[in-house]
Amino acid sequence: MNRCAGIRADGGRCKAQAMPEAEWCWNHHPDYEQARRRRASKGGRRGGRGRPILELQQTKAQLNKLRDEVLAGTVDRGDASVANQIMNTFVRCISTELQVREQLELRERLEQLEALMDAQKQDGHSIGA
Repeated sequence: MNRCAGIRADGGRCKAQAMPEAEWCWNHHPDYEQARRRRASKGGRRGGRGRPILELQQTKAQLNKLRDEVLAGTVDRGDASVANQIMNTFVRCISTELQVREQLELRERLEQLEALMDAQKQDGHSIGA
């Protein structure tokens, strides 16, 4: 396989393999420019992968503070119990959000693979040949 003829943002040549019957990789092929833009746009709206970690760290800090306040007697045990239930719900929401995000990313990747396979079939190429 040939190397991609694309030029990176830093001016160097792309080191990826070119797609079959093309001189570019998927990231530089002009036919896939709109698909790349859609993916980049979605990525910016989703928030980074680090956001759930930050949210969990903040929740852990709140739980530690709540524990200390309950043990010191400055927070009512009933109020602390309700706050803990709310934080548990919040953690479950984060988990569900991550699962949904993973499913969406897998769906996008599958659609890209299917599109690539369809393009190869149209060009008369078979996968693995």
